[in-house]
Amino acid sequence: MKKDAKRPDIYTRITNQIIHSLEQGVKPWSQPWNAAHAAGPVSRPLRHSGETYSGINVLVLWATAMERGYAAPIWMTFKQALELGGAVRKGEKGSPVVYAGSLQRTEQDEKTGEDVDRTIPFLKSYTVFNIEQIDGLPAHYYAPSDCPKNPDQRVAEAEAFFASTAADIRHGGNSAFYAPGPDFIQMPEFESFLSAQDYYATLGHECTHWTRHKSRLDRDFGRKSFGDAGYAREELVAELGAAFLCADLGLDLKDRDDHAAYIGHWLTILREDKRAIFQAAAHAQRACDFLHGLQPSCREEAA
Repeated sequence: MKKDAKRPDIYTRITNQIIHSLEQGVKPWSQPWNAAHAAGPVSRPLRHSGETYSGINVLVLWATAMERGYAAPIWMTFKQALELGGAVRKGEKGSPVVYAGSLQRTEQDEKTGEDVDRTIPFLKSYTVFNIEQIDGLPAHYYAPSDCPKNPDQRVAEAEAFFASTAADIRHGGNSAFYAPGPDFIQMPEFESFLSAQDYYATLGHECTHWTRHKSRLDRDFGRKSFGDAGYAREELVAELGAAFLCADLGLDLKDRDDHAAYIGHWLTILREDKRAIFQAAAHAQRACDFLHGLQPSCREEAA
C-alpha cells in the first residue's frame, strides 16, 4: 500500500499535538483529572474495559481531554461503542492512539548468504472516542464521583507507595532535588507544601529522577551541565513520570514554578526530534514500572 505523502506520520501528528499545547503555555500532563467521574478524582486514561493506557497514549489522551474539556477518563473505539449498545454522535472527531509491536522476518544475510531472523518494530495507530462523545452506553460509564479527596491530609496509599521504594528520602530545607552522587532525595517538610497533592507530585518527580541511577535504570541523556539539552530531557522524563505516578495514585498534579522555564527547552527538543516525546514517555513509563515493581504485592508475585 502506497503511503499518503500528504498525511503526516503518527510521530509527527502526535508531536505536533504536544507542541501545540506547549505553545499555549499548557503542559498536557500537568492537570490529570477527573473530579467529576466515578473512575476517581484523577486517573490515567482508561480503555472501555477499565484497563489503563500507558506511555505516549497517556499524553495524547490527556492533551485531547484538556483541549476539548472532557471530564471522563474513559475512551473506546467506534466498534466497541456499538458492541456496548452506544453510538458515537455524528460529527464527533476521534483521537489517535498507537500500538507498538514487532514482527519476525527471515532475510538473507548479505555477507554469509544464510537466512537470519530479524525483529522489525512497528507502530500502528487507531482512533478512539471519549465517552462524552458517545450516547447510549450503560449507565456506569457516566457515573459521577461522590468521594473527593481531602488535600490537607496525608494520603495513606501514597505514603505506603513511596516508603516501599526504600529510596533514601530526607526532609528539611526549602529545596526538592535528587542527588545522584550520594544517591538520596531531598524534600522540604510535608507541612511546608500548600497541599498534600503538591507534596506527592514533587516526591513523584524526584523519585522518577532516582530511578536513573546506574544501579537501577541507568538512564543518561549525556547531560553535562545545568540547563543543557540532556538536562532538559531528563527533566521532561521526571515531569512525565510524576504525572503518571500521580494518576496511578489518584493524586492531582500541580505545576511547579521552577519547571515553567523548561517549556522553551522542551519545545526546542520536540521541534528538532519528532520522536523525543515518545522516548521521554517510554522512559517515564519504565521509571513508573520500576517503582511499581518495588511494591510488596509485586515482590510477592515475583517470589
